[in-house]
Amino acid sequence: MYKNHTPLKPIYNKLTVIRQLTIMDNNQQRIVITGVGLAAPGADNLKDFRAQVLAGNSAIKEIELRYFGSAPAGICTFDETRYRKKRENKRGTRAGCLGVYCAHEALADAALSIDHYERSRIGVYVGLTEHGTVETENEIFNISNYNYDVKYWSHHHNPRTVLNNPAGEITMSLGITGPHYAIGAACAAGNASLIQGVQMLRLDEVDMALVGGISESPGSFGIFASFKAQGALAEAADPRQACRPFDMDRNGIVVSEGACIYVLERLDKALARGARIYGEIAGYCINSDARDFVLPYDKRQAECMQQALKRAGMEPGDIDIINTHATGTKQGDIEECKAIRQVFGEAPSTYINNTKSIIGHAMGAAGVLELAGNLPAFEDHLVHPTINVTNLDPECALPHMVLNTPVQLPSISTILNNSFGMVGINSVIIVNKYEE
Repeated sequence: MYKNHTPLKPIYNKLTVIRQLTIMDNNQQRIVITGVGLAAPGADNLKDFRAQVLAGNSAIKEIELRYFGSAPAGICTFDETRYRKKRENKRGTRAGCLGVYCAHEALADAALSIDHYERSRIGVYVGLTEHGTVETENEIFNISNYNYDVKYWSHHHNPRTVLNNPAGEITMSLGITGPHYAIGAACAAGNASLIQGVQMLRLDEVDMALVGGISESPGSFGIFASFKAQGALAEAADPRQACRPFDMDRNGIVVSEGACIYVLERLDKALARGARIYGEIAGYCINSDARDFVLPYDKRQAECMQQALKRAGMEPGDIDIINTHATGTKQGDIEECKAIRQVFGEAPSTYINNTKSIIGHAMGAAGVLELAGNLPAFEDHLVHPTINVTNLDPECALPHMVLNTPVQLPSISTILNNSFGMVGINSVIIVNKYEE
């Protein structure tokens, strides 16, 4: 009964096929970043942005706002007519202009033609903290010159102020016919849009996703006035030193504009076309404080980080860099540092930095823009610094905080990116260096 073992061969072949199919299925569920397009205060591409954050060169400057006066802020300089004409920009919005530029740049960076995927199978998901405030303030100011006669109100106002406007402007510029919408998640919106793209790819709703966040906030005097009334707007004699997360002399937020769009693809498709892979989305979480309109809550932030680690199948010691959300407000910085202590303890192998100290707070773009500033660490093994820290707040003192100068490590393979927002929303993204 044992003299012929030939039946084992087809069984082996069947198991091999099952294993190969499992690998293929896993690769379809693994989502990677293959392109980055950005506009930040001081840089309009990833290479220059990385050089800026490593050097700790702040691009914050003093701007003038109607009714309000002057304030430190971050303003982007980029080629606004590279991908659409002046008349298109005039009809559209500043947020749309930023989004169109970054989306085109992301595709170019990915070496990806818009026709590589069926256009109806491309999704555009854009995170926004607010949208429409700038346009509404501008229209009210305009009609104030005509005794508030509303007949001078622009007929473009409604399409400019709907929440999906920036994402829609991207689809019109690129001819994308798949889904587009905005993710409204306060200052966690950039991360939330990235998570949305990952989920839609895993659900096979789309074959490629353009995800990210956009902020046009410095165009609104109301945002500055509100932060001022809240006692949360930064002031400094030198605007480049206005954003001071973790420093005892910090006094508030520096409002910045900015945008960052990623190309997300399934790993199998990215490998098939020989794409460069910036990183792989390993884990994520979004949760809610359910507690206060503006006050952060360390317990829920800690739970958000813990859940992201759990989904990634990681322990705290697996994280090489934590890019903090810290905005430079007294309580906000402290609550986040308390949360990090709860999850990471002494964090013996985890280094901590902050990007806002260099570019200010880009609101809906903050999470994705700050993540972009750290992604090249997978290649150069450098942790960029938090700048403007001359007197570290003892309540914010964590082990391995990278202050004022970058730190070189033997290798970097994992980044955890925090992004938290008003009305108690928290988001965490974990990105791995891609390895087969």
